[in-house]
Amino acid sequence: MSFQRSRAAVAALFFTLGFQYSTWAARLPALTDRLGMSAAQVGVLLLAAGVGALISFPLVARLLTRYGSRRLAVAAALVLVAALAGLAAAPSFPVAVAVVLVDGVAVGCLNVAMNAQGAALEAAFERTTMAKLHALFSGGIFSAALLASAVTAVTGSVAAHFAVAGALLIALVLTARPALLTHDLPAAGSTTGGGRFRLPAAVTVSVGLAMLLATVTEGAMTDWSALYLREVTHAEEYLLPLGIAVTSAAMVIGRLFADGWRDRWGDKPVLLAGAALAGLGLAVALLVGGVVPALAGFACVGFGMAPVSPCLYVAAARQGPAALTVAAAMGTAGLLIGPPAIGFVAEGAGLVWGMAAVVATAWLAALCVLPVRFSPSGRPQPSATPPEATEPAGNAPTR
Repeated sequence: MSFQRSRAAVAALFFTLGFQYSTWAARLPALTDRLGMSAAQVGVLLLAAGVGALISFPLVARLLTRYGSRRLAVAAALVLVAALAGLAAAPSFPVAVAVVLVDGVAVGCLNVAMNAQGAALEAAFERTTMAKLHALFSGGIFSAALLASAVTAVTGSVAAHFAVAGALLIALVLTARPALLTHDLPAAGSTTGGGRFRLPAAVTVSVGLAMLLATVTEGAMTDWSALYLREVTHAEEYLLPLGIAVTSAAMVIGRLFADGWRDRWGDKPVLLAGAALAGLGLAVALLVGGVVPALAGFACVGFGMAPVSPCLYVAAARQGPAALTVAAAMGTAGLLIGPPAIGFVAEGAGLVWGMAAVVATAWLAALCVLPVRFSPSGRPQPSATPPEATEPAGNAPTR
């Protein structure tokens, strides 16, 4: 199996996750009207997805160890397609919440499985590519938004839209499946990927905390940048969405180049420099004030944080399924607790100090990984299992 073919298959998983989420999120207004949801109920619906992801994590490590990331990823992707159909057919708000809860569980499974695939791909071929894979997640979000716009221009039917999106996802996943890797990285300190192993607790805690702080930093730009531009810089209404736009664009660009940086300088220096840049750029923007400095600071956050999550996922995957699951769970927790935490700071001290807290989370993420031992060079450590292995490591007998 060639590196290019396997990378395209794994990239399809990242694309699928972004595409599926963006598909139903883009039709929230139509779903709100059809189900008669209030603003509070929409909030509950969105929260259900995060709760579903969180409750999935106690099981994900077991599923990954038993079935391998390939099987888990394909199964989770098909459940996500079924969730689109369930949302389209949901007759009431409680049913929609139940569907989205299941959707969140599948998101948690696919998130862990696709990152396990990415880490195994790097190790098997000794090529860095995780950052580009994460860029494909953003590409999936963008593509689904375009499809939603195109389908809505033809018909307002949510069922028709989700049917088209679901068919595309099924075709993509089934096409990618044969080229997905059939083995995962063995856990650090173990001789078999599926046997019992001792997980270095310090590494797990450090990577998990760094992931939580990193996702708070990233999510803050989506949740608070527009409000900051309006309330603090007094920007014109048409400029408010640019906060999200420049952050996401800078992040995609950064992830397209980040693998080259990892090859040249190694994961740890790139991660530390990125988190430092994100915090410094935003800090300068807050001190200077104004619309243009704010947008420049948001761009620094996107560009600087671009390699952070990919590097953390690789570090976690090298420790085994449990550490990877913890990293994913902490990332989801960061997305859930970040917005209200910043809101509490803003309520008590003002939005400038709320955004200053984001500076702190970026720098604290860097501090958390200082004791973590990354690969000695930018090149991934080779996997003990060759790419042409036919059985997932998770199927190895336990002792």
